[in-house]
Amino acid sequence: MKDRINRPVTTLFMLMSADGKISTGVSDERDVDKDFPLIPGVKEGLHQYYELEQQTDLWSFNSGRVQAKLGVNEKEKPEKTPVSFVLADNTHLNENGIRYFCARSKEFVLITSNQNHPAFQVKEDNLHIILQEKTDFPEALRILKEEYGCERLTVQSGGTLNSIFVREGLIDSLDIVVAPVLIGGKDTPTLIDGESLETGEDLAKLGILKLLSCDVLGDSYLRLRYQVNPKEEKE
Repeated sequence: MKDRINRPVTTLFMLMSADGKISTGVSDERDVDKDFPLIPGVKEGLHQYYELEQQTDLWSFNSGRVQAKLGVNEKEKPEKTPVSFVLADNTHLNENGIRYFCARSKEFVLITSNQNHPAFQVKEDNLHIILQEKTDFPEALRILKEEYGCERLTVQSGGTLNSIFVREGLIDSLDIVVAPVLIGGKDTPTLIDGESLETGEDLAKLGILKLLSCDVLGDSYLRLRYQVNPKEEKE
């Protein structure tokens, strides 16, 4: 993959519906973590996703928007975990949300272009801030590897950020758990959102996949693993 030597090896690990949706609706009130446990035929096999999640990398990337949607801005401090978290955020996390992740993380790295972000008011030994004039994920990932020792990174962000990572060649593999449900809705977030391709030149931005494995899980769930852009990988 392009520039992989200068950044962590990345895996996009997500739970989605059979039609590619990563949420159950368009509003922030809708979320698979909240809704899937309530749906007969879906809830029975959901544990398999969370069991696989426990086996992912010890560095995890997400967005402040997703975490704010999950309520971290109001949550009490959690127990410490061995996972180091990386969040991209400009406006969604408050000071409590930052302190939540400082308490939860081994190392906590915030990527932001907001010089007035509440994180600058927090003084914790494990809090690191990558402040950029304009968000530059290739550079941020280089810093993660060279300055913080991040060798492997699991990405679990929303469809827009996932799209940016794919378009910029920053995803090495996909690890997708498919739930046995159809959600629909053209505005419901999908695995890869962002701007649509318009020109023939845009086709160079596609993420081409090579299937590595397809595992049939219990209760009609699937696990699909792909290598991304295999032809670009250096020998």
